[in-house]
Amino acid sequence: MGLNDSSPGAMRNGRGLSDQWAESVVVRPRTTERHITVHKRLVLGFALSILTLIIVTAVAVVLSVRFEECGGREGVPGEAGTRGPGGSAKLNGSRGERTGERGDEEGAQPWRSSRLPGSVRPRHYDLRLAVYMDNFTFSGEVSIELECINATRFIVLHADRLEVDRVSVTAEGGASGRPANRPGGGVMRVHRHFPYPANQMYVVVLHRELKPMRVYRLNVSFDAAIEDELLGFFRSSYTLQRERRYLAVTQFSPIHARKAFPCFDEPVYKATFSLTLRHDPQYTSLSNMPVESSSLSDEDGWVTNHFARTPRMSTYYLAWAVCNFTYRETQTDGGVTIRLYARPDAISSGAGDYALHITKRLLGFYEDYFKVQYSLPKLDLLAVPKHPYAAMENWGLSVFVEQKILLDAEVSSSSYQMELTMVVVHEICHQWFGDLVTPVWWEDVWLKEGFAHFFEYVGTDFLFPKWNMEKQRFLTDVLHEVMLLDGLSSSHPISQEVEQATDIDRVFDWIAYKKGAALIRMLANVMGQPLFQKGLNDYLLSHMYSNAARDDLWSKLSQAMHSEGRDINIGEMMDRWTLQMGYPVVTISKNQSEQLPTHYITVSQEHFLYGEEVRKNNSLQWQVPLTVAAGNASAASLARLLWINNRTETHMMGPMDDNTWLLGNINQTGYFRVNYDLQNWKLLIQQLHSNPQIISVGNRAGLIDDAFNLARAGYLPQGVPLQLIGYLPEEMSFLPWHAASRALYQLDKLLDRTDEYRLFSDYVLKQVASRYHQMGWPTNGPEGSVLQASYQTEELQRELIMLACSFGNKQCHRQAVAYISDWISSNKNRIPPNIRDIVYCTGVSLMDEDVWEFIWMKFHSSNAVSQKKILLEALTCSDNAFLLNRLLNLSLTSDLVPEQDVIDVIIHVGRNPQGRNLAWKYFREKWDILNSRYGEALFMNSKLISGVTEFLNTEKELNELKEFIQSSGVGAGPALPRALEIVEGNVRWHRLHRRQFYQWLRKPPSSALG
Repeated sequence: MGLNDSSPGAMRNGRGLSDQWAESVVVRPRTTERHITVHKRLVLGFALSILTLIIVTAVAVVLSVRFEECGGREGVPGEAGTRGPGGSAKLNGSRGERTGERGDEEGAQPWRSSRLPGSVRPRHYDLRLAVYMDNFTFSGEVSIELECINATRFIVLHADRLEVDRVSVTAEGGASGRPANRPGGGVMRVHRHFPYPANQMYVVVLHRELKPMRVYRLNVSFDAAIEDELLGFFRSSYTLQRERRYLAVTQFSPIHARKAFPCFDEPVYKATFSLTLRHDPQYTSLSNMPVESSSLSDEDGWVTNHFARTPRMSTYYLAWAVCNFTYRETQTDGGVTIRLYARPDAISSGAGDYALHITKRLLGFYEDYFKVQYSLPKLDLLAVPKHPYAAMENWGLSVFVEQKILLDAEVSSSSYQMELTMVVVHEICHQWFGDLVTPVWWEDVWLKEGFAHFFEYVGTDFLFPKWNMEKQRFLTDVLHEVMLLDGLSSSHPISQEVEQATDIDRVFDWIAYKKGAALIRMLANVMGQPLFQKGLNDYLLSHMYSNAARDDLWSKLSQAMHSEGRDINIGEMMDRWTLQMGYPVVTISKNQSEQLPTHYITVSQEHFLYGEEVRKNNSLQWQVPLTVAAGNASAASLARLLWINNRTETHMMGPMDDNTWLLGNINQTGYFRVNYDLQNWKLLIQQLHSNPQIISVGNRAGLIDDAFNLARAGYLPQGVPLQLIGYLPEEMSFLPWHAASRALYQLDKLLDRTDEYRLFSDYVLKQVASRYHQMGWPTNGPEGSVLQASYQTEELQRELIMLACSFGNKQCHRQAVAYISDWISSNKNRIPPNIRDIVYCTGVSLMDEDVWEFIWMKFHSSNAVSQKKILLEALTCSDNAFLLNRLLNLSLTSDLVPEQDVIDVIIHVGRNPQGRNLAWKYFREKWDILNSRYGEALFMNSKLISGVTEFLNTEKELNELKEFIQSSGVGAGPALPRALEIVEGNVRWHRLHRRQFYQWLRKPPSSALG
């Protein structure tokens, strides 16, 4: 059950949580006064005694003050009056353990624990800020209504990089809010207050204990800078009519609200918020809720906006912005006002209209799907030039980086439109999964991110049913992609312990997003759509405005199943998938024993790992919902669901003969790979060559992905996937081509610096040629407009052009060069938007330096954000080392490249075989700068590290990576160990499999596998 006001023993982490609110802290006892009696006759003795007592008392007072200062200040850098440096927060995991140096000290010094002690909890924040955009500072006052849970003298909360000025505490009354009736208006005497930067905490020490079940008010005034580092309350800028304009916006997830105001910055401390912003009237201010009242000061003309009180929510969903943007708006049938705020020129050009339109439709879709109304009166979408992530789902004020929400229909490709659509769908889903119901703690962040990522595909299917996202693109873009990561021994369970600040960064990875989405999709298919929706509705209604853990979700989904008489324990099944790392490879074969007839099959499971040497002694097992069908040249049977719980099992399938093939994981709804005996692979390949339509499009894509990855990991001979894709000239659908393209791309980067590379590229071109020539290039209509084809046709055409140009098809090269030459000579871009990135990159790689300079110039002059991104990436395609070096240096040392794009520049240079060594060298030389700039932002560092290293594949590069990790790898989290495993795997593949791979290409057998 989720935490609510009356249940301190709520569930966390899917387990019992008896220590949710910490036990009473130890308070030092007071000394008793001593009564001294003297005899009237001993006047002299009395006088001497008084003198002695005065001396002893004075010494005792001095010693006690010194003792208290030492006891409180021991190991506490940056006491009151100093600004604590911004150390990284040290947050405890799911068990709430104390992490102090000695147990007896811990009770008296709760700020030494990495988690808040829980003795008090916030009920409401009254936050008032004055924002000074002229010098990028702000000052604030926060008044926090607190409920005391356990008696304590300490109020411990979070603050980071804040200059705290004044602190006061008052007693408000009982938990019902009755006022305190005591002298001094209930003012509590503050003994002292100080920052504890090691845990990003601020400590208020009182003279008297706070009493349980009583309400108090903590008042803090503070000052801080509006930072330039994309976290907390940060600033950004843009240029309008050659004038630089500034804005300031918040990014609090996961632990950065503490950079903007003192708060209880852990997800479980939900409270309501009343925000007031005061600023120069030339700016507009926005927050989660609408403006309730606004006033102008007679003294300085500044505006003060009071925003309506929020619902109960976690600190990291509070948001505000101060900007001079304009907006477009619409309204839902239910009366919710939706506005999109952006640069005035972007709004006037209509670049925000598309996102505004689909947001209106999506609010209605989610309300209908979840059967829970959107909770706020408005939803603002804010497009900012600079942001650390694609977007952030602040409740009622979602913030997007411009290129993920602004769409220029004339120059944007369909793939850009698709990506933008899915980002918006993702963030709107978070208004329910995240904002309304929030994970108790960061170890279950997949509860919100996995659902939002899954619904990217479901929601996009609602908007564009013909795109067929959930049944098709989900397979290649989510399932296949995350299985690459989760097949490493350096992977981790989707629910994992979170103890340090670096651990919080670690849980925001593709395992949480993509594996979370894949497991939810598998579960939805096992349950069936109606029961899945019923379970989600119960989950949201039970935990709205509160927190939940994974067991709360399993409980509601199990109840939905039981309501229809289906006795499946969802928690028992899913714990295997969420608490264990990785996934199984399920091997299916016809039973060969003489004791059993041929209509039995044998099914086994083992942990799939790319490294053959790490597979020994692996005992992991899963409850696998395996769907199996049998087929032959003319038809396939209906799928049967088998539950595989053991290492090896035998199941009855029905009559089969020597020509019957078996196919597992129908439509790839399960999160596992499927392998077969070599004879079954041979039959499946024959089927694909003779009549591929017998096998569903999802399974054709799945067979390609499984075959390539099983071969890469050593489960299959290298020739099997190569022979399998020999059917592609007959393939009419986009998805199998896309799966093949992704697998071939991985191989291309492994082989692109080898002597025999042409053997591989020629084989790929042989498969591509006929379909490429048949599909051709997009057709231009009158006045250069591109004639629209269906989405699937457009995507297949684009995939074939990309493969043809990338692997060296001469006709493709000529066409790309002709398009670029026409653009340069006419200064009119007639290149179809859907293939501009391919044409730009091909042109830059084949043509001279003047073309590079032309693209560089267009990058600077373009106002369309979608265009700027692909122009910048095209510059990384050059074969000229001087130009690549110039681009690398400009990206980091000038304002010419947007800050969030620097990482993409380095990664794309590294993907260029001519630039791989340059990017790898540049990354190592500039690591300190890159780490200081991006190290605290989720995803940034791991994206950079994996992007630069994933295609290193020589012994020399492996040794360089090991040396780098040893000398500089501090603070990079799990990204470097993962990079090391991937590079070791690349080197191992060359050592074990490259020879066999090229041997097959030199003389591909017509029918034999191997």
